[in-house]
Amino acid sequence: MAVSLPSTLGLSSAPDEIQHPHIKFSEWKFKLFRVRSFEKAPGEAQKEKDSCEGKPSLEQSPTVLDKPGGQKPVLTQPTLKPHPKFSKKSLDDGKARDKAIHQANLRHFCRICGSSFKTDEYNRRYPVHGPVDAKTQVLLRKKEKRATSWPDLIARVFWIDVKTDVDSIHPTEFCHNCWSIMHRKFSGAPCEVYFPRNATMEWHPHTSSCDICQMACQGLKRKRHHPDIQLSKKFKTMLVRAKRTHQRKRRAQARISSSSSEAMKKIASCSKIHLSTKLLAVDFPTHFVKSISCQICEHILADPVETTCKHVFCRICILRCLKVMGSYCPSCRYPCFPTDLESPVKSFLSILNSLMVKCPAKECSEEVSLEKYNQHVSSHKESKETFVHINKGGRPRQHLLSLTRRAQKHRLRELKIQVKAFADKEEGGDVKSVCLTLFLLALRARNEHRQADELEAIMQGRGSGLQPAVCLAIRINTFLSCSQYHKMYRTVKAITGRQIFQPLHALRNAEKVLLPGYHPFEWQPPLKNVSSNTDVGIIDGLSGLSSSVDDYPVDTIAKRFRYDAALVSALMDMEEDILEGMRAQDLDDYLNGPFTVVVKESCDGMGDVSEKHGSGPAVPEKAVRFSFTVMRITIAHGSQSVKVFEEAKPNSELCCKPLCLMLADESDHETLTAILSPLIAEREAMKSSELLLEMGGILRTFKFLFRGTGYDEKLVREVEGLEASGSVYICTLCDATRLEASQNLVFHSITRSHTENLERYEVWRSNPYHESVEELRDRVKGVSAKPFIETVPSIDALHCDIGNAAEFYKIFQLEIGEVYKNSNASKEERKRWQATLDKHLRKKMNLKPIMRMNGNFARKLMTKETVEAVCELIPSVERHEALRELMDLYLKMKPVWRSTSPAKECPDSLCQYSFNSQRFAELLSTKFKYRYEGKITNYFHKTLAHVPEIIERDGSIGAWASEGNESGNKLFRRFRKMNARQSKCYEMEDVLKHHWLYTSKYLQKFMNAHNALKNSGFNASSNATLDDPLGIEDSLESQDSMEF
Repeated sequence: MAVSLPSTLGLSSAPDEIQHPHIKFSEWKFKLFRVRSFEKAPGEAQKEKDSCEGKPSLEQSPTVLDKPGGQKPVLTQPTLKPHPKFSKKSLDDGKARDKAIHQANLRHFCRICGSSFKTDEYNRRYPVHGPVDAKTQVLLRKKEKRATSWPDLIARVFWIDVKTDVDSIHPTEFCHNCWSIMHRKFSGAPCEVYFPRNATMEWHPHTSSCDICQMACQGLKRKRHHPDIQLSKKFKTMLVRAKRTHQRKRRAQARISSSSSEAMKKIASCSKIHLSTKLLAVDFPTHFVKSISCQICEHILADPVETTCKHVFCRICILRCLKVMGSYCPSCRYPCFPTDLESPVKSFLSILNSLMVKCPAKECSEEVSLEKYNQHVSSHKESKETFVHINKGGRPRQHLLSLTRRAQKHRLRELKIQVKAFADKEEGGDVKSVCLTLFLLALRARNEHRQADELEAIMQGRGSGLQPAVCLAIRINTFLSCSQYHKMYRTVKAITGRQIFQPLHALRNAEKVLLPGYHPFEWQPPLKNVSSNTDVGIIDGLSGLSSSVDDYPVDTIAKRFRYDAALVSALMDMEEDILEGMRAQDLDDYLNGPFTVVVKESCDGMGDVSEKHGSGPAVPEKAVRFSFTVMRITIAHGSQSVKVFEEAKPNSELCCKPLCLMLADESDHETLTAILSPLIAEREAMKSSELLLEMGGILRTFKFLFRGTGYDEKLVREVEGLEASGSVYICTLCDATRLEASQNLVFHSITRSHTENLERYEVWRSNPYHESVEELRDRVKGVSAKPFIETVPSIDALHCDIGNAAEFYKIFQLEIGEVYKNSNASKEERKRWQATLDKHLRKKMNLKPIMRMNGNFARKLMTKETVEAVCELIPSVERHEALRELMDLYLKMKPVWRSTSPAKECPDSLCQYSFNSQRFAELLSTKFKYRYEGKITNYFHKTLAHVPEIIERDGSIGAWASEGNESGNKLFRRFRKMNARQSKCYEMEDVLKHHWLYTSKYLQKFMNAHNALKNSGFNASSNATLDDPLGIEDSLESQDSMEF
């Protein structure tokens, strides 16, 4: 959008009516308080006068550009000494001409980088002051940026304040290269744009050695000639004609300006509400009166505002003129927008409010200050000569909506009386309908038809549709993409004529409140090595690194929230539950803590998530998720701790909040460490600090306890620096070897911890005793890498169940092959046993063969019915009894580690666990000795040896399992399909955002209410076809996938 300025801009001196008001005010003030030290000495004045007399006048020499370097042209013929008056006038004209030439040269340069527009073959240029072009406006709306004018964008990108620019010093346009830089800044495009300078240009006023004018002179092709002082008669005639033409143009311009000023006065039409300058009590000089009067209505300034070009107007006058005449200053035609209006300086406002004015009422002859005029006028309610002054007494006028209810009533008192009188006369006293109709017409006049439609729906009793939060819950829980939701929104609106669903931009505004980075908070003491900014949303997991380990794109590998911001958002999401829990415990709502929050951490791989189709950069095929769950919240009340919140379903995917999503293999130690190390550093900093968060209008204190229990054995060995699961050291809880565990199946205790693993790693690294590899390995008990995540020594109930089911599946195969008689079976025979077992289980139990054991197959396999089906394939009756007893003992022990509260859910099984575990171990060492002689599986060892100790310490094993994180794997795939894009960066960001919103308890309440209506058999009324012709409830039922 190239903009060319008028050629006459700056070539003539500005008339008095458009000069800067502050200049007139300062001149008047300088005349009153002149300082003698500022006056020139007579000798200096005489020297200046003599120097002016020695220079040629305008009438004796034509317009000539100075030579480069500031050298003056040599005069060939002497001239007569002119009169001093004409000499001074010619000097002023020469300076004005030089400034005009300098300003004309500035039009060829960019304001930001200083490059010439001639280098662009398309001559693309953009105005520094003005609204953004259509392409940039579309980009800003897409990115949800509020900037609408070029000065705001330039200030954000280049840190240049162009609002204070002066036309005689700064260029008024910038080049396409700088435009591309701003466009790339907000679009994130990978295109390369060259910026010609390391820093922005600094512009200075015109001098005799001006670089801009010298560059313009060097660019001239023709050779310049020295001026001839002796002018011919023909040339003098041309000068006279040019002078007359210029005078005619000035007179025509004055007539146009006078007519435009009259038109602006008619547009403002403020003679009844603004005070005239004739009411001033003191006869001030003309310049001072102009400085305190509006340049549109010529009244005393009321609620003054200042434009970017430093002209002052009444707020009502300038807003009306901008709406009618366009976005430019009425005085100097400089680009101006309503958003650029600012309040003048306080010193100017204080002087303005201290002016004494006469009361316009006939019966009153008092003189009051402008600040106290309103108070005085209120005593003349019956007089028609008084004016309602709008100025707010020296401070910026506040918007009507920002005032208190009492102040709003006071400001709108007169309008309310008029509206009430009209309603009583015309509408039978229905004030509400009159006000709503006025509001509706105002919205229609400003083309705000969406809000007008909603208001009209309310007026007709049809309602304004669903809340944005309800629409967001529907979209998230039905996995609708942006295009699918928008299509549904348009279809429903077109057919019903009602805006039942809210548009996408309303949903984006609603989701900002639920995402991390919205609520302010504070840490005492501040977190070490963590920024104090609270408005931090989704960030790159590898931010700060130039490239990843395997040269994958850094911004596509991982996306995460900052740990403290995510915890704050989770607590604010549970605000109602916490306050309700305090009331249930008969605690006062104003208690500020300290609250103790127990957080369960989970991390597990999601397997192969590669896309067989799709484009974009190559990314790893496997993914890992790190998530957390708020388990319980307690508050210190007196000498005891009171529980105000406890998660009812700790293993549900609805309460497992994602913290970090990464496209990486869980066995890739380098990538896992690089992504999770900053997150672990944030957690370590939060352990020794307290969170200050405003909840329920009261500042409350929170402490956090982190328990890393949601890890399977593979990941525990990875993050704690232990050897792989095939190691001699079988357990991650104790130091027993596989041989020791097989000889003593039950009696073991927990000995490992994160601190001890760190100490053993230092021994492994430094080898202080100079031992051999085997001796050193035996000393550190299998620690071979540095632990970087602290985990709680525990058992993951889900993977324990899966591992034990895999072992029973192997026992069934060996019993079918009668290995207890002959242990030297070939591989082909073992495959035949497995095929026989799979075929029989599919026939009897409807269990399809699988490649790898999973949770669903394990739950169906570990039943008494499965043992009975397997016994049909085993000829020995003695082996039938052994298998039945083994499965019966296992089913008695399983509820102890699977239940969330074994003391309440299965107290009998908990009491008999020690006896059952010893009998189970006796069976393994006698009846199934062929498999467990000198060896034992990892999960069998943990099940028999460590479960009672963990139950005694934590109270539960099943509540701290990683089942919620595992259940979220299918959510990752569904959200990835929902937000399928070619840009992998945005794809991961959208998946993390929508997964977080899916776990929001605030949104779950809306879906629970919808499910309750659906399950209770809610039937629509007889006019349901009119209210819901599309069957929206039915469509939501069919798309509702909250239940998995």
